[in-house]
Amino acid sequence: MMSDKVDPAQKLYAKMRLWEFPDQYVVEPTDGSSASFLAISRVDGSMNLIDDIPQCNSLRVPKIQTIYGVVGMLKLLAGSYLLVITGRESVGSYLGQSIFKVTSMKVFPCDHSLKNFPEEQKKMENEFSRLLNVAERTPGLYFSYDVNITLSAQRLHDLGTESKMLPLWRQADPRFLWNNYMLEVLIDNKLDPYLLPVMQGSFQNFQVAIGKDILDVALIARRCTRRTGTRMWRRGADSDGFVANFVESEQIIQLNGHTASFIQVRGSMPFLWDQIVDLTYKPKFEIVRPEEASRVAERHVLDLRKKYGNVLAVDLVNKDGGEGRLCEKFGQAMEPIVSDDVRYLHFDFHKICGHVHFERLSILYEQIEDFLIKSRYLLLNEKGEKVESQGGVVRTNCIDCLDRTNVTQSMLARKMLEFQLRRLGVFNAEETISSHPNFDESFKNLWANHGDDISIQYSGTPALKGDFVRCGQRTIQGILKDGFNALMRYYLNNFADGTKQDAIDLVQGHYIVSVSRSMTPTAQKGGIEAVASFPLAFTLILAGFFFTLMSLRRVRHDLWNLLFSFMWASMSLAIAAFALILSSEVSAVATSGNSVAMHAATSRSIVNLCSRMYSFIDETLAYFISS
Repeated sequence: MMSDKVDPAQKLYAKMRLWEFPDQYVVEPTDGSSASFLAISRVDGSMNLIDDIPQCNSLRVPKIQTIYGVVGMLKLLAGSYLLVITGRESVGSYLGQSIFKVTSMKVFPCDHSLKNFPEEQKKMENEFSRLLNVAERTPGLYFSYDVNITLSAQRLHDLGTESKMLPLWRQADPRFLWNNYMLEVLIDNKLDPYLLPVMQGSFQNFQVAIGKDILDVALIARRCTRRTGTRMWRRGADSDGFVANFVESEQIIQLNGHTASFIQVRGSMPFLWDQIVDLTYKPKFEIVRPEEASRVAERHVLDLRKKYGNVLAVDLVNKDGGEGRLCEKFGQAMEPIVSDDVRYLHFDFHKICGHVHFERLSILYEQIEDFLIKSRYLLLNEKGEKVESQGGVVRTNCIDCLDRTNVTQSMLARKMLEFQLRRLGVFNAEETISSHPNFDESFKNLWANHGDDISIQYSGTPALKGDFVRCGQRTIQGILKDGFNALMRYYLNNFADGTKQDAIDLVQGHYIVSVSRSMTPTAQKGGIEAVASFPLAFTLILAGFFFTLMSLRRVRHDLWNLLFSFMWASMSLAIAAFALILSSEVSAVATSGNSVAMHAATSRSIVNLCSRMYSFIDETLAYFISS
């Protein structure tokens, strides 16, 4: 199936040159069009179209580089910043049109007016611009010049003729438009040919021969931007029912002119809860305003029903422990919503499947098979006519909506693909994907890569349990890899994701920069406070703890080591106390909703951890002295 293209007059520029002049940037389309050039002032970020490249001063030759798209503009305190795509990679096609992955982006500042601003404001601008450098490295960004990848095949098919002729940014689903906020300035200036929709997510595909038939399989993930962020810093839902780590996953096959599509969604449990980082491996789950849980869940489910039809919510979290509290609240919140069109099912993944017996997911499939058969899938015939449409969606969640969720979704996708291939006459009644080793291996890798991409964007590491998705069984190598990734998640949650969250909030427009919000005492810090770092403090405390224990072990042989033990312990406690003082200052200046407040909680937890450490030291010391 070939998708309908937009009006040629609205076609996006696919290749451009960026000229860097002392007073402006000029974007020149170089894809054969005779279009006007886009000029952007480096003083105030204002834009206008010009017909010719400005004359070059022989003493100051402008820098020129190829770019592949304008991501947008972001206004900070004293200047604007232009984001452009400087590298791309072709990754396949979506409904016959090419899809590209962003391999590099670059920020160009339009901040010459900054030199006239107070020193305090300059420092704050530098802080914000550093966050843009973090945003430059955003993983998993995709785009197309010819087809709207933010819309599923079914929604694209159902677009009216007039809508199909609109520019791609106007067709786009705002939920999945990663640069929605940054495009606003370009939209205001009516620069449609430069307005490139960018989506965050994943795109994987493969071809396989089944007898004489060639099957194209693609898997696309679309991450929602309404409550986007990193693992520990974005949990649960907001008051409007938008949930963290909401992802629409669409599996598409094309065979002999037919197109079939199957959609699943994942997302955090839809009520207000969080998990504030505190240096423990599993911070406590906190349910916020529990009395609002049903209202928030209802808003979330109503939105799903509007977009996908009937809803089956599959909850994979543990029934016991901290997860059990969330599970109980989720079930209670869904009770008044459940109807003929909305179902809720709890499946204790860890209790039933353990850590190795994932084949027991067949128990879950038996419980929801009737819903899948009733909801169907999109099927288009050789003429592009709709034969079937998908009228419902399975919404899967665990705590992170990553590892258990991806294993479960891959199982459902496998079952549905086999169902579709039987419908198209490629498989007989007993035939399965596992009957074809090459097909089976490609399918497993498809979903394993899909899970890794989503996990990297939310947690910073590939998915856990990926060896089962990739190999069909748990392996020693996979278990060891999971252990390493779990440690990496711990480090990133506590010491890196806070800054990343600030960068995400900035580019998504969830944190609006203003002078009144940004002018804080932070610029007055000096000396050691200027280089204070909670990861550094934590490292020094652990080192002190280690040397304290080493000295204690030698007390029996030389009592002088007792003095060294007290010295190392005192130094570590002093560092911890200093971290506590800094945390109090951070709390005093933190703005509501900004992740800097959570850094304060992190530093307090350093002190709490130290208390536990030195309780142990006291007991050990008492033992050695008594001996």
